[in-house]
Amino acid sequence: MAEPDDGLAAAWLAVSLVPELRAGRFRERVRVGEIGLPELGGDPELAAGLAAALGPAGEIVARLEAGDRVVTWADPLYPSALREIADPPAILFARGGLDAISQPCIAIVGSRDASAYGLGVARELAESLGGMGITVVSGLALGIDAAAHRGALASGGRTVAVLGAGIDVDYPRPNRRLRDEIPRAGTILSELPPGTPPRKAHFPERNRLISGLSQGVIVVEASLRSGSLLTARHALAQGREIFAVPGPVVAPRSRGPHLLLKSGAKLVETVDDVLMELPRLAAWTKARAALERSLDDGPLLAAILAGAGTVDEIAAQLGRNVPELWSDLLELELRGRLTRGPGGRFSANRSTKALSQMS
Repeated sequence: MAEPDDGLAAAWLAVSLVPELRAGRFRERVRVGEIGLPELGGDPELAAGLAAALGPAGEIVARLEAGDRVVTWADPLYPSALREIADPPAILFARGGLDAISQPCIAIVGSRDASAYGLGVARELAESLGGMGITVVSGLALGIDAAAHRGALASGGRTVAVLGAGIDVDYPRPNRRLRDEIPRAGTILSELPPGTPPRKAHFPERNRLISGLSQGVIVVEASLRSGSLLTARHALAQGREIFAVPGPVVAPRSRGPHLLLKSGAKLVETVDDVLMELPRLAAWTKARAALERSLDDGPLLAAILAGAGTVDEIAAQLGRNVPELWSDLLELELRGRLTRGPGGRFSANRSTKALSQMS
């Protein structure tokens, strides 16, 4: 991929490759020039390190796949939430659209070896959040992470998968189909250059970005020595809200969430528990719901929610002609508000039902 900003991307990637400038330390030693280029403040050793890193950085940027994006610290699209944390990355690599990281985010994390209960709760919470327009953030791991991503996608919402490897690395392989789906309605994100393999040391660093992107972190099933609790600790240090889903007291997977609850985390049964603790997010969802209702054909949706399913049933109830009604139904289906099932019957999806309940 060759774009006009390749030089700018390479310069910021070089910053991230200099050990003395990693993990947020660049903010103290690097200035942003007029065109967004990083400038050092007169330190000859750092200047030499940056110059040495420019060549390898340029090669990495040149190998990016078509459609992949580089978001630098100087980019206005850099997530504002990450600018607030103590150790933000100088550069992010993204696959997919960037809308997902510009919307309010909530993280859902938990055990790789999850129970059916945990998987169901994670998916249901993610569907509810996604249906309200809130981006669901997780780490693309097996178990709870994957359930959260799938729930957000099922609602027609957005999701962000933050990786402990390069955005082009097929890991974990059982989630290959999911990682291919996410860029169509969300973002694959990493601070690591493409081609970087997954290593144990990468995942604690990855976890700080999961919490940093989010207004709150929900933990669903986790052992006492899990990465999910590390994500919660990052969230606490970053001033984010911590939520936990209770489970059976005899289950080892419940010990992590229960420890968080004993330490002051907020108990979560439904998304309402999350919104109650985040009033600004609740206000945002209500404003979005009002906008959605103003854009949609209210009587049409009301008819479907009341039980009318086929085009003929809806047309008879509303007194509308079928060709015109088909156009409106197809538009709502494309927008993810309706689903067409067997026999051509239309039904409202979760997000449409959630919006109707908020009116």
